[in-house]
Amino acid sequence: MEQTNELPKKPERIMSLDALRGFDMFWIIGGGALFETLAQFTNWPILNWWAVQLQHVQWEGFAFEDLIFALFLFIAGVSVPLSVNKRLQLGQSKAQIYKHAFSRLFWLVLFGFLLANWGFQSFDFANYRYTHVLVRIGIGCFFATIIYLNSKVKGQIIWVVGLLLAYWAMLKLLPVPGHGAGVMTPEGNFAGYVDRLLLPGKFFEWYFPGVLDPEGLLGHLSGVAMGLLGVLTGQFLMKDEKKIKGLKKALYLFAAGILFLGIGLLWDLTFPIIKKIWTSSFVVFAAGWSLVLLSVFYLVIDVWKLKKWSFFFVVIGSNSIFIYICQSGVLDLRKTSAFFFNALINYPANASAQAVIASIAYLLVSWLLLFFLYKRKIFFKV
Repeated sequence: MEQTNELPKKPERIMSLDALRGFDMFWIIGGGALFETLAQFTNWPILNWWAVQLQHVQWEGFAFEDLIFALFLFIAGVSVPLSVNKRLQLGQSKAQIYKHAFSRLFWLVLFGFLLANWGFQSFDFANYRYTHVLVRIGIGCFFATIIYLNSKVKGQIIWVVGLLLAYWAMLKLLPVPGHGAGVMTPEGNFAGYVDRLLLPGKFFEWYFPGVLDPEGLLGHLSGVAMGLLGVLTGQFLMKDEKKIKGLKKALYLFAAGILFLGIGLLWDLTFPIIKKIWTSSFVVFAAGWSLVLLSVFYLVIDVWKLKKWSFFFVVIGSNSIFIYICQSGVLDLRKTSAFFFNALINYPANASAQAVIASIAYLLVSWLLLFFLYKRKIFFKV
């Protein structure tokens, strides 16, 4: 079998990836709620500002909350060449790797469907939601893996640029009945029109019900591009230390992140950053922040070897899909935390203080569950 990508013979585990994945998941499993309750309790300006960053922007613009999902897909992409290289070293064929990639896609789509619809509560298929965050991750990683296996770095770059430009062209040039071409409103954009035309079932109800789905059909183009940007980053991290030292890798990643942020802001002038439909400018801008964060984590943890502080996040990152599914309602960890800490939660008379303690208790119970699994080397993977 021909392997076209440059791969190290004995790749070491990049601990900063687990830590960054855990940092990302921290905000999903309770970190965001904790800081929001702290802001309400203290009313400190810095915490009030951060609480705003922990809310999605309504349409155009960017907040930290808008980065979380994109960062996870980027990290998943970084892991692709590491995982594929490991399987190749174990003697697996390309067909076996395809099979594993398809299996991962199947399970992520299935879990996404179940979470989007709280399992099979009825047989009302017309009102099911047929897309989800996990579906976007599954499709992005699957096609990123296929492209990685069948192209060199230059080809992967062409794919990224092509996908982002193709999505840009669709949203800017193709007309929507009643609105025209290039309209970037919730009702007038082409991605939402395609969702209304082709996507079965119901849409996500929190934002623009019946108008578009934030994990809609055309957004998968930019989702694959984000996964491929992670793949390119993973290949760079895998370069032999004799060819490029870790410190230079971190600096190059940081510089690339700043460059992507600049490109994203410039593109935003004519093609707005909109997370709800994953515009190409959003992907470039989010990739910029992802590269900056990865460069910092990689420098501190893998280059400077300052690892102890990151253990809290590594525990979370080691079972990220598991805890995401749990916090989505499969396991009611809030009732568990209330069971053990109810007296402490209700001790202060101040309702804001109670909310802070409840948030800490929930986060603690979630982390202890993950720590239990981590110590026993139980890792749920798809």
